[in-house]
Amino acid sequence: MSRKPRRKSRSGIYHIMLRGINRQTIFEDDVDKRRFLETLLKYKPVCNYQIYSYCLMDNHVHLLMKETDESISVAIKRISSSYVYWYNQKYERTGHLFQERFKAEVVENPISFLTVLRYIHQNPMKAGLAKSVFESKWTSFYEYIHQANIVDIDFALQLFSTDRRKAIKLYAEHAQQTNDDQCLEDTVILRRSDREVMEYLYELGIPNKNTLQQLDKRERNKILIRLTALEGVSLRQIARITGVSKSVIHRVGRRDRFLVPK
Repeated sequence: MSRKPRRKSRSGIYHIMLRGINRQTIFEDDVDKRRFLETLLKYKPVCNYQIYSYCLMDNHVHLLMKETDESISVAIKRISSSYVYWYNQKYERTGHLFQERFKAEVVENPISFLTVLRYIHQNPMKAGLAKSVFESKWTSFYEYIHQANIVDIDFALQLFSTDRRKAIKLYAEHAQQTNDDQCLEDTVILRRSDREVMEYLYELGIPNKNTLQQLDKRERNKILIRLTALEGVSLRQIARITGVSKSVIHRVGRRDRFLVPK
């Protein structure tokens, strides 16, 4: 069955969500997140898009963008392709990283624009990863409060007031409001603790990392595959607990995942 064409936004503004394929982690550390933001900035003059907000989570990204010269699909393809090329080189991997078809919803009036703007900045807070928008490190919230770098803040602030100081104050109040906003939803999987992962290993008959490392390669790989299949566990965490490198774990997971019993 052919895919339905995306609905075209009359304003050119879209709420975009890029998600890791099979919900896998797309940012292993802060360096990865900085690289993605650098990529967003790099392609702004190339595609001539505008960015009104962003939020980087471990396994997905939210963007509020406006297309101009190029379609949003072309812009997202440029951004994702560039980041994935860099990511694959860094982690010695090949293949896709993002889910093939990104999610998008049109934003065509000031009310929906401000709703999405708040939703994106509150995403880490609603996922239980921050107590407030002020504690959310990887969102564009502070670009509105302090210094804009990637984000085009004028459009949003003018919806609050033509007086810049007053607009920022009203914006900050709006960003903190309790709400039931529902935009592009994604179930955020909270991290499992090291203790939970070690308890799971114990259930598999692996009391410690030495036991795992003494297994023959095939049996070790079966255990690693089970670990990578767990929700809420990152490659970095598995590497730390098992003593096996992230690159080895990733290759094993991609090559032999079909061996995991259903």
